[in-house]
Amino acid sequence: MEPLAGRLLIANAGLYDPNFRRSIVLVGHHDDEDGAVGVILNRPLEIGVAEAVPALAPLVPDGDPVFRGGPVQPSAAVVVADFTEPERAGVIAFDSIGFLPEHGDDDISGAIRRARVFAGYAGWGPGQLEDELADGSWLELPASAEDVFHQAPDRLWAEVVARLGGNAALLRTLPEDPTLN
Repeated sequence: MEPLAGRLLIANAGLYDPNFRRSIVLVGHHDDEDGAVGVILNRPLEIGVAEAVPALAPLVPDGDPVFRGGPVQPSAAVVVADFTEPERAGVIAFDSIGFLPEHGDDDISGAIRRARVFAGYAGWGPGQLEDELADGSWLELPASAEDVFHQAPDRLWAEVVARLGGNAALLRTLPEDPTLN
């Protein structure tokens, strides 16, 4: 399988895990040896970056929320940024979009255009994501910077699903909990 870094994973209708139901995940790294790592893009929390992680507040606009990046290490802060200097990223997902290094220098703000802060991340062991793709839990598309920094994250899932076209676009019309239908 081709590496999925820089791709969006779109939760399919049969993915009922509450961590990922109707989620859009940006894959930051994927290979056969380590598995895959990414962040959920459409789960803003009700706490602002300035309150939750004051040291990271200068990287984001005032009032920006922290996003729930995934179920792994939810107390860890993960920063995805659009880099003016991509060589300063810890990992580049695609183009100039990447993840801040875990132990970067203190003056990174001049090397980025914009950033988002995530609490935790999503992770898969070797072969796990490939199995989930094969069983239809996820659909995938190339990511764009507009997806990563979408201004209305609550609408991101429906908008990305619409881009899939064909029968997949019908996912938008499914109720959030089909068992209540």
